[in-house]
Amino acid sequence: MRMGIDRNPISSMHSCMDWRSITFDWNRARAFLVTAEEGSLSAAARALNMTQPTLGRQVSALEEELGVTLFERVGRGLVLTESGLHLVEHVRAMGEAAGRVSLAAGGQSQEVAGHVAITASELYSAWLLPPVIARLRAEAPGLVVDVVASNAVRDLKRREADIAIRNTRPEQAELVARRVAEDSGTLYAAPGYLDRLGPLTGLGDLARAEFIGFDETDRYIAMLNQLGAPVTEANFPLICDSHLVQWDMARRGLGIAAGPHGLGDADPTLRRVLPEEPDFHYPVWLVAHRELRTSRRVRLVFDLLAEMLPGLLRGGA
Repeated sequence: MRMGIDRNPISSMHSCMDWRSITFDWNRARAFLVTAEEGSLSAAARALNMTQPTLGRQVSALEEELGVTLFERVGRGLVLTESGLHLVEHVRAMGEAAGRVSLAAGGQSQEVAGHVAITASELYSAWLLPPVIARLRAEAPGLVVDVVASNAVRDLKRREADIAIRNTRPEQAELVARRVAEDSGTLYAAPGYLDRLGPLTGLGDLARAEFIGFDETDRYIAMLNQLGAPVTEANFPLICDSHLVQWDMARRGLGIAAGPHGLGDADPTLRRVLPEEPDFHYPVWLVAHRELRTSRRVRLVFDLLAEMLPGLLRGGA
């Protein structure tokens, strides 16, 4: 499979071949479509239940037949060239039409199958995604769900994930986003730790508390200072970039951690440090690549997340 980029992909696609001379091979087109949707040959081969070399030969044969390059390699994945972007919508429409014909002939519902990758923070992945995945397993057992639990922002343009749960709106035009909820949180600690710390009557008393910080503690301190808590680096004897580990440290009485209300209020091992303050508010966005959003399986997962997340964030089952 060639990995270059055509300078003028649309014109070259038309000029390099006589469309009337092409014998259409749906197997090659399907191999191209699934590879485009999955983002790699290995994932597409699993989705189509064929070997990767066989799939690669089919995609390469389509490229040779059309006289264009359809993919370029980015890291371990594949990204559509301009020619590929132009062609994929036509092939997808053909696939949907073929599916409708099959449904009409067989009288059976279309199975939703294949691979979908969801990325979210560690805390959201552990807290919010299991009930969503349980419902997906019941409604679409043919799906393979890959949960990318990471506090880093994954690049959807590079197909590091299909859907992202984020607290900021993306700026890239290639991405589509839906604001599905607003989350809120506060400071939590174990009752035993709060008993040792003594009465806390306001934000000023946090000057004698110990916090479990992130790897970007300066921003955390600045935020707390802005709210009125006079804390410094001396208040952060523990630093950890894993929110799950932070949460467990707080449960064990090692200090104060920040977390969402829906999770913290339901945890019997934790208590709000100051019941009335401080409150943090942040939006929850669902994000997907514009092309992947048109994939039926991605759309199913996207819409189910949009339906379930608001209730889950409030602490619902």
